[in-house]
Amino acid sequence: MKNNILKYSYTFGLLFFLIACSVKKDKFVNRNFHAVTTEYNVLYNGNIALDAGKAELVLTYKDNFWETLPVERIGDKEEEVLPGQAKNPNFERAEEKAVKAIQKHSMNIDGSERNPQMDEAYLLLAKARYFDNRFLPSLEALNYILYKYPKSDKIYHAKVWREKVNIRLENEETAIKNLKKLLESQNIEGQDLADANAMLSQAYMNIGANDSAIATIKIAKEETRDKEEKARYSFILGQLYESFEYNDSAYATFQEVIDMNRKSPRRYVIQAHARQALQFDYKNGDTLVFTEKFNELIEDRENRKFLDVLYHQMGVFYDKQEIDSTAKKYYNKSIKSTSQDKYLVASNYRNMGEIYFKNAEYKIAGKYYDSTLLRLDDRTKEFRKIKKKRDNLEDVIKYEDIARENDSILSLVAMSENERNDYFQKHIDKIKKEDELKAKKEAELAEIEAIKQANNANSSATNLSKLNQKGNLASFSPNGLPPSAGNDEQSTFYFYNPVTVAFGKKEFKNKWGNRKRKENWRLSSSSSDNFSNSTNNTDEGSIDEDSLSVDIFKPEYEIEFYTSKLPTDKKVIDSIHKDRNFAYYQLGVIYKEKFKEYELAASRLERLLKNNPEERLVLPAKYNLYKIYQIINPTKAEEYKNQIITEYPTSRYAQIIQNPSMAFEDETNPQVVYNKLYKKYEQNLLREVLAEVNERIDQYFGEETLPKFEMLKATVLGRLNGIEDYKKSLNYIALTYPDIEEGKQAEQLLQSDIPKLEVLDFGTNEPTSWKVIFPKNETDKESATILINKINMYLKARNNDDLKVSTDIYSLDQDFIVIHGLITEEVAKATLSVLEEYKDYKIKDKSYIIASEDYRIIQIKKKFEERIK
Repeated sequence: MKNNILKYSYTFGLLFFLIACSVKKDKFVNRNFHAVTTEYNVLYNGNIALDAGKAELVLTYKDNFWETLPVERIGDKEEEVLPGQAKNPNFERAEEKAVKAIQKHSMNIDGSERNPQMDEAYLLLAKARYFDNRFLPSLEALNYILYKYPKSDKIYHAKVWREKVNIRLENEETAIKNLKKLLESQNIEGQDLADANAMLSQAYMNIGANDSAIATIKIAKEETRDKEEKARYSFILGQLYESFEYNDSAYATFQEVIDMNRKSPRRYVIQAHARQALQFDYKNGDTLVFTEKFNELIEDRENRKFLDVLYHQMGVFYDKQEIDSTAKKYYNKSIKSTSQDKYLVASNYRNMGEIYFKNAEYKIAGKYYDSTLLRLDDRTKEFRKIKKKRDNLEDVIKYEDIARENDSILSLVAMSENERNDYFQKHIDKIKKEDELKAKKEAELAEIEAIKQANNANSSATNLSKLNQKGNLASFSPNGLPPSAGNDEQSTFYFYNPVTVAFGKKEFKNKWGNRKRKENWRLSSSSSDNFSNSTNNTDEGSIDEDSLSVDIFKPEYEIEFYTSKLPTDKKVIDSIHKDRNFAYYQLGVIYKEKFKEYELAASRLERLLKNNPEERLVLPAKYNLYKIYQIINPTKAEEYKNQIITEYPTSRYAQIIQNPSMAFEDETNPQVVYNKLYKKYEQNLLREVLAEVNERIDQYFGEETLPKFEMLKATVLGRLNGIEDYKKSLNYIALTYPDIEEGKQAEQLLQSDIPKLEVLDFGTNEPTSWKVIFPKNETDKESATILINKINMYLKARNNDDLKVSTDIYSLDQDFIVIHGLITEEVAKATLSVLEEYKDYKIKDKSYIIASEDYRIIQIKKKFEERIK
């Protein structure tokens, strides 16, 4: 009986299940069965996968605290994901579950959805696609909810998410309009209200309306129930205050983040401390409180992951206090903290470079700038600024080395013989002492190493002795020598002890150096004759070892080694003097024009005037000092102004000072010289222009018109040498004069014109006309004249106005005589045939027929040899 009941129960249950599984019947059982299955099975697993994906995204996402944080932490856009890089599988699983719920449990009957969980399924689908950076499919799912389920309890949630998608699609205006309308409703509350205000803040920030963003982010901060979001919104609010320089409000807001302590992720707390540090008054602030605060943060074990940030701030603190050694120590600690923040590391290198630059250690500064550039985005303005400074450092390093070296030589030349000897003797005593300390240290290390080897040898000897006692080995010591006599385990004989042998070898080498095995080995070929004689006349056993110190075997220990290298010829000394003075002038102009380091510029030019410079440098140096002191010391500027007007009343500089707006039509005025040069350029006198423009660049170094000469030189080089030289010259101008018209023009040419020219190649365009080219050496004027006369005779006989002849410059030493206007290659061949064979012409010169398009490429890229091959 019981078996029958069970059988009927199973059958009834199976029938009930089959009936309930139907999505076509609008019954109570069907609706609840699918609703429960959807909510507690499919959607439950889908939401778990979504949460796991979001958690993983938060862990891998790296905030850039150097910029205003985005409201939401989300991964890279789809186009930014590297090829072959796997997407987050959790979001894929969440989407699969949402699709499964919709496909298997949707009860769309008579145009109406009977399963109350379908809006949740579409919402899960939209979120999974959103976090997977597939925004258009996500928007479709959200619009379906808003269209099909207008009475859903998730309707406000869906509307907020739709605007999140619009913001990610850069439809900020639409998002702002919809979010404002949504916030007018009294029914939106809780987390949806917080999310709506947060996303409205993001939309405002995206369009640059930070003032509006402040009001909405405040509401989002107050309404959110998520502690991480509250801390993030507070930090963003502080950054927005900073953008308007509301420093007090920013400081108080960052303090709110700090006061949250463990309720906030630690990264926000540490960065809040760092932002507050940026507002510290380094002149009047309480430095003791600052250092105590940051030392406590550094010592806190909880902050170990953020030592890079804390050390950096301490470095900045001491940097501002001009305590360079301590600042460098903390910058180095920040670098060694294996920071993941590339810009922070770049900032450490940059700041250290600035310290070394300030202290005139330019080579070291250049290395730190190189490290900075490696970690900066090359598309940023800061990268270009540091790149320019690094490039300019090459000249600074060059001229500083010249000035320092020549100053040293000239100061030694100016000394008396006794003063020089005393100077070099002090230097010799110093390096002797250093060498003795080095030798002593090496001997100690060698002794330690020898003792280690001896211990190892003794250990081996003990083992071998034990084996020998058992009759396993012959009676020989480990080094092959006979065993020691007597009962002692080791002999006292010098050469049986490896410690004494190693130490003796080291001492001998330190004292005598490397010596060959030969008679009179004590005598060095580099020693003086006096020493040789004294050695020969002395009994070997009675030689005073103290007199045989190592100094006599090193030329660096002799005064003559140094004095022999000093120049004695007056012409050489005068040349060194001129080079030194020119280096100081160049340094003054570079610091003034390129670095705006007016104090450094003034110091170099003042030093120049004290060195009795050539007359040609005196007036320009005083004029530059006048311009510098106009900025940093008006009183001294007046002194130099009076000197120039009094001592050089007829000079161009004096006239400029007395009447800056006056235009000078004289041969020395750079603008007049430039105008004449440019006219020569227009007349195609490129070789003459290049020679003269190089002279003028040296002559007018530091003048305001110098960029014009540089630009003219770049154009001439492009015409003579091709696009590569043109590009290099433009790049130099763009980096050296970025704020001047010529620098901006060069940058524009590099960005727009140069790439178009670089892609040109032979045969890429259909020929529209042809040319006959006769290459000629620039010096072969007679042959070129004869050829041109014959071609002109031919053109006159043809009476064809379309054909023309010209002499085109190809390079510094080669010209092209060109016949233009030949419509087809066959016409060009026929023309050349007539010129070569007809009795009136009989031209024997080497010639080539080239399409006009290819000829243009030949001139731009200087690829004539490549084309004719």
